[in-house]
Amino acid sequence: MARKFTEDRLVVATHNKGKLEEISALLEPYSVTVTSAGALGLAEPAETETTFVGNARIKAHFAAKASGLPALADDSGITVDGLGGAPGVYTADWAETPQGRDFVMAMTRTWDALEAAGAPYPRRAQFRCTLVLAWPDGHDEVFEGVMPGQVVWPMRGDQGHGYDPIFQPDGCDLTFGEMDRWEKNRISHRADAFRKLVEGCFT
Repeated sequence: MARKFTEDRLVVATHNKGKLEEISALLEPYSVTVTSAGALGLAEPAETETTFVGNARIKAHFAAKASGLPALADDSGITVDGLGGAPGVYTADWAETPQGRDFVMAMTRTWDALEAAGAPYPRRAQFRCTLVLAWPDGHDEVFEGVMPGQVVWPMRGDQGHGYDPIFQPDGCDLTFGEMDRWEKNRISHRADAFRKLVEGCFT
């Protein structure tokens, strides 16, 4: 049985304004005042784990301990079967350049690696999101969401972000990059994880 969230304030362990807005909207029905680690001036801890849950735990517990408030963190990315689950926790790292993140480069790298590996079609992949809700006393609850699909080429669509233009979710003709943002948010891996969070801790 998951611990119920009974407090009226929550820290989202992020410095990303867009992520804060998205999470605030999802939690609006539950009368929770949401702030971010960035707004509180908290540092960003090093993400040294090799799993989504490991890195989400680092961020959530760091923010909870530093703020004295419950904290919610997520770690997410894409796992590609033909690449042994890569890029996985290194999803954003694959896009890093000295000038910033270049996801066109990262998507091209992903496809080139699949071609080099001779990966069979359909080239199965999953977007994954792990949420960790941590309390200052060290307790946490973990919720994992998955959106299965396949990697397609060439890139399609300019909506969304990251690897969205090469990911076609199961049951859809469109890539995440072609999909309306609200439709994507309704069916995404993050939405799946949030449904589980709300059912476990907020209802």
